[in-house]
Amino acid sequence: MGEIILGMPGPWAEDCREKADHYTTKIGGLPDWPTPDLGIKDDLLHCSLCGRNLCLVAQVYAPISSPKLNLEERVVYILGCPMPKCGSDPRSWRALRVQKCHSEMQLDDNGQVAMPLVEDSSPISKTNNYVEEDSSITGSGREEDESDSDMDLQEFARALSEAASLASQSKQQSTSKHSGSTVRAMETKPRVNDPSMPVVPCFYIYSQKEQSTGDKDTICASYSSLSIKENQSTATDTEDEEKWEGETYEYDRALGADRTYLKFKKQLDAHPEQCLRYSYGGNPLLATTDLAECDTCKYCGSPQNYEMQLMPPVLYFLHEAAEGSSAYSPVGWSWMTLIVYTCSKSCCPTFCGEKPGSCCWGVAEEAIIIQDE
Repeated sequence: MGEIILGMPGPWAEDCREKADHYTTKIGGLPDWPTPDLGIKDDLLHCSLCGRNLCLVAQVYAPISSPKLNLEERVVYILGCPMPKCGSDPRSWRALRVQKCHSEMQLDDNGQVAMPLVEDSSPISKTNNYVEEDSSITGSGREEDESDSDMDLQEFARALSEAASLASQSKQQSTSKHSGSTVRAMETKPRVNDPSMPVVPCFYIYSQKEQSTGDKDTICASYSSLSIKENQSTATDTEDEEKWEGETYEYDRALGADRTYLKFKKQLDAHPEQCLRYSYGGNPLLATTDLAECDTCKYCGSPQNYEMQLMPPVLYFLHEAAEGSSAYSPVGWSWMTLIVYTCSKSCCPTFCGEKPGSCCWGVAEEAIIIQDE
């Protein structure tokens, strides 16, 4: 199992409909599609229960790198229905994997490694900063030649002139308040006008590696031993009471459920604000022992593997921010965790494969498993 990356809450968006790009990892808002002509089927953006438009719940930039495959352009979008009666039903949720496909490249089943969220305290967008730590904020990730890095004298003089002009204009402004509002107006991000798509409040995500919290197996074993001793003590005190058939089986099931939830709560308590967990090909953090089996990829038939999951703090933050806001509140969402499984080969949909040697954007629907309280 690879390392676990935690998605932690960053700053709130100034406007829940503000525009970013597909390299941005965020909760809520509107999806930042990499290109307007993705050709997403209409039914993938509508609830299977009520037919209403789905809203974006999470957008995660999740590139993959391996010796025979390099998918830098890869994003997972999690969509959900904001209607109260639909929120707990898996049919009202979608996980869409959007990637730029290279059909001439083949996957190596044994060498695939995921490189997900960038460990960075700033949630600004970067395209290739998972490759180089010193990439610029524009995301180029390439070092310029030394000769190109030096500004010639004419450009330097022009820059000084522009800076002096701006400084002069700033001094001529009547009040500092007006100056501040001007700066804020210049920094305001563009807004996406798409009234057809509902939105929940939006905030950005930064990532950090999950640190080891100790020997969880030892803790759980101690908890199990303590529970068994308590059960034996109770049985001794109530020898003369009615004995139920199958009591041991039922107790074992309850003990297993308690142990599973204990692990879940322990990991959540270690980082109480974690909104998502990412570990491509790893194991999910289960809240209950009931885990539905995933089907194979409907595009290529390969097994599906765990990639990420949303955690309860997402619901808390969205509920708090939605009060007094025009954004939707996730009233009907009461899950403990929402788990996403994706194709283990991160294959392209068939319509991409029909174009040999081509490079295009592909959209694949992936599996979502909901674990309720």
